[in-house]
Amino acid sequence: MRQDPFGRQQQRQSSPRRGFNPRILILIAFIGYGAYYYFSNQTVDPVTGEKVLIDKSLSIEDEKALGLQAYEEILSTEQPVDPNLPIAREIREIAQRLIAKVPEVEAALAAENGQQAPGFSAGFEWDVNVIQSEQANAFCLPGGKMAVYTGLVPVAQNDDAMAVVMGHEIAHALLRHGAQRMAQQKLTQVGQMAGAMSGMDPQQQQMVMAAMGYGYLLPYARKHETEADVVGLMLAAAACYDPQEAVPLWERMSAASGGQAPPEFSSTHPNPGTRIENLQSLMPKAMEYQKRFCPQGATAAR
Repeated sequence: MRQDPFGRQQQRQSSPRRGFNPRILILIAFIGYGAYYYFSNQTVDPVTGEKVLIDKSLSIEDEKALGLQAYEEILSTEQPVDPNLPIAREIREIAQRLIAKVPEVEAALAAENGQQAPGFSAGFEWDVNVIQSEQANAFCLPGGKMAVYTGLVPVAQNDDAMAVVMGHEIAHALLRHGAQRMAQQKLTQVGQMAGAMSGMDPQQQQMVMAAMGYGYLLPYARKHETEADVVGLMLAAAACYDPQEAVPLWERMSAASGGQAPPEFSSTHPNPGTRIENLQSLMPKAMEYQKRFCPQGATAAR
């Protein structure tokens, strides 16, 4: 109570209290879990020397099983060419030469980071098919299941360029990029659940996920591509292929796409210009790997 100038007593008005919003607690809990998941599943990749996110509950054997399942599904819907055709034999020979150099290249790159090579690829059950398709593409799944699409052949033009592409795809499997993407997807799902349960409206959720995509997921995907370029180029060089064919290859790849690549910040891949610059900067190292692991030289090996 207080006295007013006219001697009347007035009740002090109090502002209404706001009750605690339990959704804030839910949001904090999700953020805490996401942070715990992120930091508790960090590990160092010996080949790149970088800290990476891989779910520790996902074993190499689990990855191989997932890779085999995906491979069988692809081959059930896509049409592999006759394995006795010259192009199929040629692709298998390139794959065999690259695979033979995996242990040496892994060990050399890991040693540069003061690490030992993981060596889990020794348990891969390698297989490669050529698939009839206009796509200029190739892939290597966890466990060593590979495919090259016939549409890549006229773009590659020669064995050296094809080896660069196939080395790049093998590198994705060696670096466990698939497992890293699965861990990123789990974090994304946590973020989506946090947004939904904390009361964000759909537009706010979309903005948050877009920020996460541009700020984290897309840059991480581009990093994967750059890492695979490095390891793949060293593999091709060590297997006695000419790494210098990587630059005209990506010039042709850019031309084949009609120059319609999206801006780099919104893409999972570096733009062709950035990629070519990175590859050019790697050439001295690639030539050193060729000299070290292919003493007879690329020309003599063919």
